[in-house]
Amino acid sequence: MVRVGTLSFRMLAAEYGADITYGEEIIDHKLVKCQRRINVASGTTEFVEKGTENVVFSTCDEERERVVFQMGTSDAVRALKAAEIVCNDVAAVDINMGCPKAFSIQGGMGAALLSKPELIHDILATLKRNLDVPVTCKIRLLKSPADTVELARRIEKLGVPALAVHGRKVADRPRDPAKWDEIADVVAALSIPVIANGDVLEYDDFSRIKTATGAASVMVARGAMWNASIFSPKGKSHWEDVKNKYIRKSILWNNDVKSTKYTIKEMIAHHSCLELAEGKSLNKADTLADIAKLYELEDYYWTVKNIRPLTHDLDYVL
Repeated sequence: MVRVGTLSFRMLAAEYGADITYGEEIIDHKLVKCQRRINVASGTTEFVEKGTENVVFSTCDEERERVVFQMGTSDAVRALKAAEIVCNDVAAVDINMGCPKAFSIQGGMGAALLSKPELIHDILATLKRNLDVPVTCKIRLLKSPADTVELARRIEKLGVPALAVHGRKVADRPRDPAKWDEIADVVAALSIPVIANGDVLEYDDFSRIKTATGAASVMVARGAMWNASIFSPKGKSHWEDVKNKYIRKSILWNNDVKSTKYTIKEMIAHHSCLELAEGKSLNKADTLADIAKLYELEDYYWTVKNIRPLTHDLDYVL
């Protein structure tokens, strides 16, 4: 999820029980312009656009074994060049073949790849041949179940260890029900694990979609964005508590303020209303310090700022 799947949100989801977390989609064009650096003050590994302070992707040692780098690409050579920059710091690289947004499709990325099996072959084969980390991908449903199964089989033959399937077609909108039965068709046709995605909004939906599809595991997007405690078998925490915990992690990991505001707004819009005082005040926030003040976390903000560079001890400030 662009602007949502940053380090702070991934760490939040993992704390609630997510086994694997995906980064927001990063376009290969952007990553090839980056250089890797260690940020001692924040305890992160950052990939920064050369000549700027623009952090394109950041991660940390704590998530090294579970974070998947999600890439948008339309070219095998460029995809490999980008993946080589980040592959030693992530658990896997995933090629996004399902994004229906105009930006991705016009650039030949995301769902545009679904109609280009030869290019899919070129990208996945190139990455698998040259990388030591697992290479996976996520697709959407095609025009017919048979077409989806045919593409999935072609991808399986390339030796990917897993395939994620979103149960909607490119033209479908989130309000359209996900077609779990068509995901089941893919599961039945493949021998590799299939990750089912679509309409997982409650913890009980994990078992429901696995039963309905036979999938090996489940991917969550909107359900997690609205309340990351969806991963907890103990049941959901109140969204306000989850929101505040997310803000603390955004401060802790020095999350981009625009991404932080975007994610908080998505939570508020789903559970409350952005036209109330909180939403209006959030709109005016320009920095993480402003957000900390809004949510009465100023002491926490300054504790992180003043102590972490000296101790590098996460437990001290969590």
